[in-house]
Amino acid sequence: MMDGILLATIAALLIPIYEAWQDNDIWQKMLAFASIATKTSILILVVSILRDDWTIGVVGVLILSVGNAALMLLAHVLRRMNEL
Repeated sequence: MMDGILLATIAALLIPIYEAWQDNDIWQKMLAFASIATKTSILILVVSILRDDWTIGVVGVLILSVGNAALMLLAHVLRRMNEL
């Protein structure tokens, strides 16, 4: 059951990777990378449950909470610079 969830998450990672590769708009690329970061952190949480290692889970939670905020802040700064 958990292996199926793990494989489905890895397959779901391919969609934003393809979108980031295909699109030239920086805003769309940043959103795709934020999606990749979210899916990767969920994948880390699933692996931590499978291994019963909560230190890995803490790293996944930190990536989920802090990583996307920094990426979205960078995307807003880049968008503002393009408007000027």
